[in-house]
Amino acid sequence: MKRKLERFRVISERENVIEPNKPNYHTIKGKWNSEFFKNDNPITVELACGRGEYTVGLATRFPERNFIGVDIKGDRIWKGSTMAVEGNLLNAGFLRTHILLIENFFEGNEIDEIWITFPDPRPRLSDAKRRLTSPRFMEMYKRLLKPGGYLRLKTDNTGLFEYSVEEVKKRNDVADFQYTNEVYESTLRPECYDIKTRYEMMFAEKGETIKYLRFRFS
Repeated sequence: MKRKLERFRVISERENVIEPNKPNYHTIKGKWNSEFFKNDNPITVELACGRGEYTVGLATRFPERNFIGVDIKGDRIWKGSTMAVEGNLLNAGFLRTHILLIENFFEGNEIDEIWITFPDPRPRLSDAKRRLTSPRFMEMYKRLLKPGGYLRLKTDNTGLFEYSVEEVKKRNDVADFQYTNEVYESTLRPECYDIKTRYEMMFAEKGETIKYLRFRFS
């Protein structure tokens, strides 16, 4: 408990983290480029970012872009923000909030790309609407993404992946839809940049294949 409280204290003082106790938590919407990153670079958002491995990994590879990891867990945000600080990554930031509330923090068409990395699969049928690829979330993403921006999902969970593929197939407003049940044996592998989260490595060790899909709203 002491360690968790210390991590909460640390992120409360970090400029690369936006969370409820900070003034810009209520004013950042539409101002990520002008006030947070202070540039006009494209914005990629990682939802369910966990420890932030993808946010940090992408920020390292693409210094000409901005990256924001979103998660509700403060101790996970601490890890990602720490890696960003240690790497002097001024193009990586973190937002601590529920993903269902992200429209409170981004204007329409403010985001260039969305990653969903190893989210909670919500396997119970009664929890289907809480899956991050359910229709209500998809509609939010469509409003937030700029025209032509990609939505990408990477997961180990077969049930969630199959559900997500079917949900995308149902839509009549998608383009460039591709998917694979084994990204490391697919021509889509380069799109994932071989960034591996702790969860991915853990599941891979158990023999799970890593699934990936991406598409644009048309």
